Amino acid sequence: MDMRKLVGRNFARLRKASGLTQEQVAERANLSQQYISDLENGKRNPTVETLYDIAQAFGVSQVELLKSDGQGD
Repeated sequence: MDMRKLVGRNFARLRKASGLTQEQVAERANLSQQYISDLENGKRNPTVETLYDIAQAFGVSQVELLKSDGQGD
């Protein structure tokens, strides 16, 4: 399983469900929009601290970013 892709898919799902843009999430998580874009596209390997910051931006647990989505890589 490619964890970067899994986190990216979960990130995109949560972002869209919350109605936020990448820019808004970046601002809330104190990250760059480019980093957020790369994360969503599975190009970044976020640290535990980054996962926490992003989860806080969505108001969810970090576990939500790591949950299997059944697509298996």
